[in-house]
Amino acid sequence: MYLCADDRWTTPSGAVSRADLEHARFCWLRWRWNRSRDHHRDGTAATSAADLSPSRPEARALTSTENTPTPESTEATPEATPEAVALEHAETGAPAPEELEQQVEELGGAPVASDSPLFSDFDVHPDIVAALAEAGITRTFAIQELTLPLALAGNDLIGQARTGTGKTLGFGVPLLTRVTPPSEGADGVPQALVVVPTRELCVQVARDLGTAGAKRGIRVQAIYGGRAFEPQVSALQAGVEVVVGTPGRLLDLAQQGHLILGKVSGLVLDEADEMLDLGFLPDIERILAMVPDKRQTMLFSATMPGPIVTLSRSFMTQPTHIRAHGNDEGSTVPQTTQFIYRAHNLDKPELLARVLQSRDRGLVMVFCRTKRTAQKVADELVERGFAAAAVHGDLGQGAREQALRAFRSGKVDVLVATDVAARGIDVTGVSHVVNYQCPEDEKTYVHRIGRTGRAGSTGVAVTLVDWDDIPRWQLINKALDLDFADPPETYSTSPWVYTDLDVPTTATGRLPRSQRTREGLDAETLEDLGETGKRNRPASSGGRGDSRGPSGGRSGDAEQGAGGGKSRPRRRTRGGGSGTAQGESAPTTGTESAPSEGTSTRPRRRRRRGGANRGGGGSESAA
Repeated sequence: MYLCADDRWTTPSGAVSRADLEHARFCWLRWRWNRSRDHHRDGTAATSAADLSPSRPEARALTSTENTPTPESTEATPEATPEAVALEHAETGAPAPEELEQQVEELGGAPVASDSPLFSDFDVHPDIVAALAEAGITRTFAIQELTLPLALAGNDLIGQARTGTGKTLGFGVPLLTRVTPPSEGADGVPQALVVVPTRELCVQVARDLGTAGAKRGIRVQAIYGGRAFEPQVSALQAGVEVVVGTPGRLLDLAQQGHLILGKVSGLVLDEADEMLDLGFLPDIERILAMVPDKRQTMLFSATMPGPIVTLSRSFMTQPTHIRAHGNDEGSTVPQTTQFIYRAHNLDKPELLARVLQSRDRGLVMVFCRTKRTAQKVADELVERGFAAAAVHGDLGQGAREQALRAFRSGKVDVLVATDVAARGIDVTGVSHVVNYQCPEDEKTYVHRIGRTGRAGSTGVAVTLVDWDDIPRWQLINKALDLDFADPPETYSTSPWVYTDLDVPTTATGRLPRSQRTREGLDAETLEDLGETGKRNRPASSGGRGDSRGPSGGRSGDAEQGAGGGKSRPRRRTRGGGSGTAQGESAPTTGTESAPSEGTSTRPRRRRRRGGANRGGGGSESAA
């Protein structure tokens, strides 16, 4: 963990190592907090660190006095750092780097310790504290403990923590505390904006913020694509305080004048590295141009590459970068046990079927790189007897939400998804994560396996690496400093699969019928969301003829209807007139038969599919 006000540091002319620079940042922060504390004790300053955290000691990882050595011990311990760093260390009395690293690791390793501060210890509105208590949330995670003092004071910050350690409430609680509810005179114009990269994450964040702000009467609205505009426009016109949305739909409603961003005082980019990467950056810049310049901006993610941090500083004001864990960037949750297998692509379905039969497993998420592979794996698992559903970009929004609802409720216990579900999705009870295909990079790997082992629980992550993906995996392994540089060649019959994952030796590639107890995806209702760009077809008739007409065939055929949609049989003859008289039982009028007599004897040169009577038919058309 490090906490710094800016990365623009001046160093002596000599060579300074990265460790020394990190140590200097710690020392500077220690000096800043200690100075404000001393001023508060002497009565010479009106504000202090205690104002940021009123009813508890200062943030333990950085400012607790019990870990601060005395001046005598500091003078007795010389530092082998450059002169400027040594002088700063002596003035501030900062702990040794080893002590600080150990303390940070203790804070970040256990998500919720028994002695962690309560939300009521901070300057959080009592109604929000009561709403969280009803949901069973009373104590803070490490990232919340470190960000709440700064965020409640209105400072810009960049929050980085492992997946599943409470980043949503890390920015949600300060936003809800600083927002004015309708009971206190709010006019219904959005005061806070949370931008997320995926629709599924948008729904989840809006639900969590709505739960936390329910007792205070704060209205939270989710704005995302794939749904009809009208319900979202109606909700905005009725008035909301917090808007959670994806960039595309937010821009659409803002340009149409339905979404007013002129009064936004708090802006949050959740999964910020994804938001500022690749195609999202232009949309974010357009959104930033619509919100006031005087605002609080917060960025949160589990992975925060250096270029993204540098880019984010261009639209933030003296941001503080907070990392709530002591490992390197992109570190994985220690409660998750990882298994890496080198598997053949043709044997992966059999191997996956064995993994899904592990004893005492809960819900399972299977990640694929492509949408086609995700749908193919889901269909194959259903055929093998597993209750599986797919979530990917080719599905409509209604089908995606149906699959997630069925997964959360337990009607299906296997969710096959692309990386659209790898960011921020929090489902209780996920015990296993399977990477059916090797992830693209280390960030994707961290976010994928972060769907399990959340909130201090344990989890299992299994990665199946094909032969062609070995170089890519070795790069991921090196970036995350893992011990799986050479995965063992593994097949569905390999004995270590059964021992590692506690799979019964009698397991096969199909789930036994006695274990097929889940209701399946069909048990979950498909909600009509008024999806945009969807062609509504009649549900009463099937096949390809649905869009051709109400009877299931081509709407221009005059011979349909009398025969119930079936064409009458015709006898194939060389002459048109006789064939019509003998083969068709329908009566003909005199006006139709008169011109036919003169032209039916000449056969048509071009023959069409359907048999004879072409001469009569042609003359009938001509008549």
